[in-house]
Amino acid sequence: MEFKELGLSKDMLRAVTKLGFETPSEIQEKAIPILAEGKEDFVGLAQTGTGKTAAYGLPLIQHTNFDDNNTQGLVICPTRELCMQITKDLEAFSAYQKNPNITAVYGGASISDQIRKLKKGAHIVVATHRADYLT
Repeated sequence: MEFKELGLSKDMLRAVTKLGFETPSEIQEKAIPILAEGKEDFVGLAQTGTGKTAAYGLPLIQHTNFDDNNTQGLVICPTRELCMQITKDLEAFSAYQKNPNITAVYGGASISDQIRKLKKGAHIVVATHRADYLT
């Protein structure tokens, strides 16, 4: 199977190609067609390193209206490191979108900078769900 068979837009396929993705992983094959339609909930489990972020991130970017500055997506992660990695990945996936604003919110960084970015109009927020930076 190829990414072009999964229901992704031309811009998303351009981003996938630019990132060097060749064939979708098992979780991507199963998740992307369902999430690209945007009509159903989906729960997917897969090991670390199998491409879960792309499995939900590509459809998330595809469904985001970047002309609307309201927050349209929220990703919750367990650690600051994962929060920063997912933000970086989503930014790469949105390479061909108009002015994407994907904002990371996590402990241990300037709260005023994070609030400023949110007020600017974060299309997607990636955040930690606990104060893991305190340990």
